[in-house]
Amino acid sequence: MAGSHPYFNLPDFTHPSPPSTPPSLPWHQRCQPSDVTKGLLVALLGGGLPAGFVGPLSRMAYQASNLPSLELLICRCLFHLPIALLLKLRGDPLLGPPDIRGRACFHALLNVLSIGCAYSAVQVVPAGNAATVRKGSSTVCSAVLTLCLESQGLSGYDWCGLLGSILGLIIIVGPGLGTLQEGTTGLYTALGYVLAFLGGLALSLGLLVYRSLHFPSCLPTVAFLFGLVGLLGSVPGLFVLQTPVLPSDLLSWSCVGAVGILALVSFTCVSYAVTKAHPALVCAVLHSEVVVALILQYYMLYETVAPSDIMGAGVVLGSIAIITARNLSCEKEGKMEE
Repeated sequence: MAGSHPYFNLPDFTHPSPPSTPPSLPWHQRCQPSDVTKGLLVALLGGGLPAGFVGPLSRMAYQASNLPSLELLICRCLFHLPIALLLKLRGDPLLGPPDIRGRACFHALLNVLSIGCAYSAVQVVPAGNAATVRKGSSTVCSAVLTLCLESQGLSGYDWCGLLGSILGLIIIVGPGLGTLQEGTTGLYTALGYVLAFLGGLALSLGLLVYRSLHFPSCLPTVAFLFGLVGLLGSVPGLFVLQTPVLPSDLLSWSCVGAVGILALVSFTCVSYAVTKAHPALVCAVLHSEVVVALILQYYMLYETVAPSDIMGAGVVLGSIAIITARNLSCEKEGKMEE
């Protein structure tokens, strides 16, 4: 028969052959973290944990040499100025493109106000409580502002973790707010909490402004502008409102250097994270700063940590776990290939 001849044994094109199975790839090549997962992990490890050291170290510098808050802010801004060399090497304008230069400077101003309020607050209230109020207000304001301005809502699991985290903050700071002393001491303590709240509000506004900036070298530009605007505002304010102090002990200089480096790392990581995940979720994950600050408050500053602080810290950690687990997803590379 003709069909038995080798030249007639051709493939049957009327019935397509089943697709070949691709070779098995290692797990790290088959599954890559999603953008939201990357943003939350960067916010947790690079933003919240280093920032938790900033408050206690700032308080140590103040206790060692009465270092004013504006002077500490100036020292921190100095660590941002060398970024100008990176921008010059890349040929980018130091102040950003002319059409969005105003928004970039406004973002820097909001961050300077936020940090200035935070540094002032930790000098009159415990570092853990100041971080608690600042992070709580930034989370609430970020959720409300993002919903109103960007119409970007949250899922039910995200709201559960967000509200749980805020509940943990209330448990931490609630007893302290209920026992404010009368007189000058109580007034300064209340003022410290107000400054911490305003610092959180300015932080949430700054995150939203940063999300609206889209141009090459955005992150190094806003980091340099933070240092520049901070110096221009803090140097005159230091001589008018406070008394400059030149630290003479090694402990103060070590704390100042550590604050500058850790704060720069945290600033960079938070700015990156907010472009990948919802600002309210980023702020909620940054509540890890409160837990770190409470631990350092007890072991480094030898300040009392109440049982409510421990309970609230546990609630915060549980809420962070809920938010992280809810958004912990992978992007299969195979779905992006045709």
